[in-house]
Amino acid sequence: MTRRDHRTPPPPSRPAGAGRRPSALSLPRAAREPLPAAPARLLRFHKPYGVLSQFTPEGRWRGLKDFIELPGVYVAGRLDADSEGLLLLTDDGGLQARIADPRFKMEKTYWVQVEGVPDAAALQALARGVQLKDGPTLPARVRRLDMPPPAIGEREPPIRVRQHIPDTWIELAIREGRNRQVRRMTAAVGHPTLRLVRAAIGPYTLEGLAPGTWAEAEIPASLGAPRPSGSGRR
Repeated sequence: MTRRDHRTPPPPSRPAGAGRRPSALSLPRAAREPLPAAPARLLRFHKPYGVLSQFTPEGRWRGLKDFIELPGVYVAGRLDADSEGLLLLTDDGGLQARIADPRFKMEKTYWVQVEGVPDAAALQALARGVQLKDGPTLPARVRRLDMPPPAIGEREPPIRVRQHIPDTWIELAIREGRNRQVRRMTAAVGHPTLRLVRAAIGPYTLEGLAPGTWAEAEIPASLGAPRPSGSGRR
């Protein structure tokens, strides 16, 4: 009687090199080259009152996701929820830093509705710099506006109005970024802020933007540095 061999047969031989990952040198040249960097993206957004400078809402404040549905863009410089106006967003970290960091001296222009009628002395004090709890402010550009700024409309909800006390619009341009700085500056000269609208950041303005709308913006060579080769959007 023939005895059967119950040993497991060896696996079939594998062709040389089979199953190994191809090395970078074995790939076609086109597959080895890094993908070209995507151009940086910059958005202008007219932030309404009651909206945070972040995508996530908190409490009674809305978030940017109610208005902007683009992935991978981030705010470059905050604006308080109870303030309105221009907010810039980008998908490039370096550009975000250059816009937001006060060291880069990007001037920010505000339209400010204040209580009362600032006289020449109050305007000169704002221009020279006023003393705040965290130190004096840098010199600023300031002027009184003869009429309300164009195309901003009424605020919702409307501002607090006090009978028999007039109000005035001024334009104030600063190169700092302290917490609630403009409001503290006008209060320091005796004219509390009733409404605050950021009109411009450097060369970017609210022109053509209704509240709650956004548009693409061009990045000048002086502001936008090219991304490293192979990098993409965040």
